[in-house]
Amino acid sequence: MNKAFVSWSGGKDCCQAAYLAQKQGFEIKYLLNMLTQDGQRSCSHGLSSNWIRLQSEAMGIPVLQKLTTHETYESIFTATLLKLKEEGINTGIFGDIDFNPHREWIERVCAPSGITPVLPLWLGKQDEIARNFIKAGFESVVVAVRSDLLGEEWLGRTFNLDFLKDIAACNKDISPCGEAGEFHTLTLDGPLFLKRMKITQAAKVRRDNHWFLDIQKIELENRVR
Repeated sequence: MNKAFVSWSGGKDCCQAAYLAQKQGFEIKYLLNMLTQDGQRSCSHGLSSNWIRLQSEAMGIPVLQKLTTHETYESIFTATLLKLKEEGINTGIFGDIDFNPHREWIERVCAPSGITPVLPLWLGKQDEIARNFIKAGFESVVVAVRSDLLGEEWLGRTFNLDFLKDIAACNKDISPCGEAGEFHTLTLDGPLFLKRMKITQAAKVRRDNHWFLDIQKIELENRVR
């Protein structure tokens, strides 16, 4: 079986990419999550590194968390892939949909190690991608929004069909998957999970131009089969 890592943010797109890759026969060995230099938060969605580790536990897939800065992000990512290649990892799974500069970046960082990048969602229709994610049985909640587009009331909302309908009704050119960074999510449950994550305590905070769901407590529950 082809061994792979997943470039991991904790959100719906990387999760769906991992799910599709697994269905295609890839063996997911690691989640690769890049952290801020102090190790407190994920670089992508600003989530506490603790919740990414708990997510890894809930899924039963080991997570590799690497400390980085804006200046060292690419070099550390590339060096990590070289080490993964030594472990027999041949493929990298990425959840990108249509942002060409990021695809170019992915191909650049994968090249030195010879790891093949796979993007299962690439150039798919966002509405279809979103609906397939929901149909597959994943549960994901909104944990960050751009404050110029969405208010704090969107935080904590479940990413479901009602959410998609309400986003479309905003008339603010917000894409169904938030591919332009309009919103970010945290996946709590679904086909990849052994246990369900339940947020039991959180607050809403504003940092720079974003509203964030500052999660303070999550519990793991047995999944309902």
